Amino acid sequence: MGAEGRHWREECGVVGVAGCAGAGELSALALHALQHRGQESAGVSTSDGHTVRTHRAMGLVADVFTEAVVKSLDGTFSIGHVRYSTTGSSQLENAQPLQVTCHRGTVAVAHNGNLVNAHLLRREMERDGSIFSTTSDTEVILHLIARSRAASFEDAVAEAVGKVKGAYCLLVLCRDKLIAARDPRGFRPLCLGRYRDSYVIASESCAFDIIGGTYLRDVEPGEMVVLDGNGLTSRRLAPRGEITQCVFEHIYFSRPDSTIFGVSVDETRRRCGEILGQESPADADFVCAVPDSSNTAALGYARQTGLPYELALIRNHYVGRTFISPAQKVRDMSVRIKFNPVRRLIEGKRVVVIDDSIVRGTTMRKLVKLIRAAGAAEVHLRIASPPVTHPCYYGIDTPVRKELIGSSHTVDEIATYLRVDSLAYLSLEGLLRATGNPSAHCAACFTGNYPVPFENELSKEILDRGAATPEVGSPGAR
Repeated sequence: MGAEGRHWREECGVVGVAGCAGAGELSALALHALQHRGQESAGVSTSDGHTVRTHRAMGLVADVFTEAVVKSLDGTFSIGHVRYSTTGSSQLENAQPLQVTCHRGTVAVAHNGNLVNAHLLRREMERDGSIFSTTSDTEVILHLIARSRAASFEDAVAEAVGKVKGAYCLLVLCRDKLIAARDPRGFRPLCLGRYRDSYVIASESCAFDIIGGTYLRDVEPGEMVVLDGNGLTSRRLAPRGEITQCVFEHIYFSRPDSTIFGVSVDETRRRCGEILGQESPADADFVCAVPDSSNTAALGYARQTGLPYELALIRNHYVGRTFISPAQKVRDMSVRIKFNPVRRLIEGKRVVVIDDSIVRGTTMRKLVKLIRAAGAAEVHLRIASPPVTHPCYYGIDTPVRKELIGSSHTVDEIATYLRVDSLAYLSLEGLLRATGNPSAHCAACFTGNYPVPFENELSKEILDRGAATPEVGSPGAR
């Protein structure tokens, strides 16, 4: 749902189309399906076999890609990107795809993820005379490609990604080919699909549906896929190792109509709700979700417990950036703008409210107050994930640890703060079991066990602050 102060911010979404007339228009259309992954900027790069061109701007996909812009996106190869920054600044210079011209020609790159060693690589290159024009870690990858002395373009991309550490789903476009690469641990999802006689790449399979494409498989962790006039060539960049896919993709980030990591998001979220119902039933009159990301888990909880499912909270989907004057002095206004309880359903009833996660807890506290004001006799809160206790450093914008309510408070203390009659979280074991592959996920946000270590404490300190320093620049802009 992405309520301000309640949820983590989405990361980014990428899409690519290879060897198809109107590839740029298809990429722009596919980005509509990935809008939930980033709302700050959008962009598309295209190639007609001779020239690479990029159009990018701040704003939503529908605002960036007007009819006139879409008509100008000529080419048979294209990549697209929607962005929400995590540790870099929100400005046009950081919007993607990034495009540069070097001895290899014109190159455009779109990236989803976060590199934990980007600032160290950047510092080394700056000392060697390199000049950076953005605060994005993606630009580090572009410099590595340009500086490579490898014979082929594919080898240069392989050499570049071999030097970075962290999470990346990378799309690289040059004059006559599109290259996709995924980090060896597979933190972020990257899907391979088919559109007519061409191949398509996207962060989620729902991007294929909107253009009439079909999902084939995931780009494997540690795999590089080259799409050119000869079709598809696969190359392994790293030996198959421990897979640590982001479990929060299942909980919140991906759309329920997507297939990610080879499984249905809808099925996983329903299982989360069902297991939550087994672990923490409640004596209540009905179940409702905090829309929209919790809808599917709430359906699973209702089915498991036998309680009716009601649409007792209505979300306003047309909320943009809203300014509320302090002179209005209306408490909880930010929540009231986004949600309204259905009093007829709630009044006098014992309500089970399902949400996907609690981050700071401030917005949930206001939402509980609204539900009680609508006449609820009891409010029982059930969370379809464990307590969030640690920040994510692999491509998701999260608060620093001291701002995470689960890092310093017990469940009972959180329940008291939220003013609910009862509170229960899904167990970590239950969550991992719901994914169908318990051993293949990163759960650092719940455990603090980070699978990719930081090269020094400065790296982690910079990411904790979420800001650049004059000495080392920025760790990324994801």
